[in-house]
Amino acid sequence: MGDLHPVLGLALELKQRGHSVCIASTPFYCDKVNAFGLEFQPLRPAWDPTETSLIAQCESIRRGPEVLLRRMVLPHLRDTYTDLLEAAKDRDAMVAGELVFAAPLVAEKLGLRWASATLSPCSFLSAYDPPVLPPVQELEYLRGAGPGFHRILLRLSRAATNHWWKPIRELRRKEGLGPGGNPLFEDKFSKDLVLALFSKALAQPQPDWPANTVQTGFVYYDRMYKEDSLPSDLVNFLDSGTPPILFTQGSTAVHNPGKFYETSVEAARRLRQRALLLGAHEATYGSGPDVFAAGYAPYSQVFPCCSVIVHQGGVGTTANAMQAGRPMLIVPYGWDQPDQAARVVRMGAGLTIARTRYTPRRAAETLRRLIDEESFEMRAAKVREEMQAEDGLASACDAVEELLCR
Repeated sequence: MGDLHPVLGLALELKQRGHSVCIASTPFYCDKVNAFGLEFQPLRPAWDPTETSLIAQCESIRRGPEVLLRRMVLPHLRDTYTDLLEAAKDRDAMVAGELVFAAPLVAEKLGLRWASATLSPCSFLSAYDPPVLPPVQELEYLRGAGPGFHRILLRLSRAATNHWWKPIRELRRKEGLGPGGNPLFEDKFSKDLVLALFSKALAQPQPDWPANTVQTGFVYYDRMYKEDSLPSDLVNFLDSGTPPILFTQGSTAVHNPGKFYETSVEAARRLRQRALLLGAHEATYGSGPDVFAAGYAPYSQVFPCCSVIVHQGGVGTTANAMQAGRPMLIVPYGWDQPDQAARVVRMGAGLTIARTRYTPRRAAETLRRLIDEESFEMRAAKVREEMQAEDGLASACDAVEELLCR
């Protein structure tokens, strides 16, 4: 859902502007997309992104990205390419996420204008703003070594992962396409338009980003259905006491949360704080004056009502917490999440705890700092203020329309 929601926001706005829009994704999202009155085309593999066993395959914070790409994405490249080729024919342009490795091939095959959409600053792999990469998080301590040093590290990463892309090179040859570049460093960025769909408060533009990058700001969309309103019992909970600490695992890790919610409830009780658990089941945790569990609620409506946001560090969750102006405690699961955590810590708006070290005692101690030390709330409010001039949705749609006019 975290990757789908910005796409829904873009699609609905472009449709409102008079464009014919189709979303191509795993069949799991078909009914949700159709419910918004949008056309849908299925792409293989036919994953269920809520399946615990699927998510557990990527559980290792160090090896998760490799497992995701080499075992779950690339083995289905031919199927994805075939389906996307069908979905994209007779279209004027395409917007594709970076894990859709078939997109550059389809665009080349059809001679189609396209925009690559990047949700996280981590994906730019900048030597000037080096990301925290899950397999080597310790390199965060060498962040100040300078761009020359980090260029060397990135070249080593390119060499170490070069063998991953054999399926893409083979498909290019079979389809009569050019050799292409490295899918992780070059080909995921369109030569027509690169959309950086995140705020400058999270990451500033860098000299080694693609020259055709447009940084729009975050694209917010958090409706589960076309019309969402908070349940009355959740509204009553929020209104009946001090602002609670909110605990959530976003849209992916929530389906394999381990002991996150049990640990969180115990930490809140040690602090004598109320707790709101999003993504948790009421039957498991119950509801009462101090703890409320809800399967889903729009972040934009509940985050501003809470004292601290504890989450996994997904870019969508981070964006909503920044927009709400609330301090954060980030417990990264994997992928780009350690990088988001490091950025929030550097901006002074939150703290982080490794997932393996998230215990009731450590969580309570860290949360106490976030509640008691005014600097976190002041900095979080300042970040929110810095973001007010951004309109990510309008800017992104303007850039896509400019691409259509070329």
